[in-house]
Amino acid sequence: MTRRPEDASAEAGRAAEFDAFYAATAKRLVATVYAMTGDLAEAEDAVQEAYVRAWQRWERLTREGDPLPWVRTVASRLAISTWRRTRNRLRAQLRHGAAADVPELSADRVALVEALRELAPQQRQVVVLHHLLDLPVEQVARETGASNGAVRTRLSRARKALGERLTDTTAFTAEGAARHG
Repeated sequence: MTRRPEDASAEAGRAAEFDAFYAATAKRLVATVYAMTGDLAEAEDAVQEAYVRAWQRWERLTREGDPLPWVRTVASRLAISTWRRTRNRLRAQLRHGAAADVPELSADRVALVEALRELAPQQRQVVVLHHLLDLPVEQVARETGASNGAVRTRLSRARKALGERLTDTTAFTAEGAARHG
């Protein structure tokens, strides 16, 4: 069966649309998933897999509206399940130090990432979606499959836990403490 020129043109149009979507959203999505997991490599892998899955369903996703929430949900779920399996690997990396080519992080950022890592995965996910991406509670609920009340409860508990962990002044540098004081 030979392809008609119209089919090739439509396929090229879908590919261009997907490429533009990827270019506009991938970097921020990696940052989002990284904030949820604390592991950049895992975040990149989960996001890449989510985009592969989105491409396989691209026509349906674009017909239904904005594909970003679907891609973000898939990436988040992939990363969280992977995070559970890689916890021991992360601990080994912390014991042996970061790779030499990793840029130095500020003490404030390290404290925040550590505090986020100590949250339950569901709490960490809602904090990232709501506070870092500024999504309303209703959208966070849709993307996580939880009720609005459950999202609010997770946010409240996560804020309390983060507040307790991040008020320790030893976690901030003198510069960071001056900035926050």
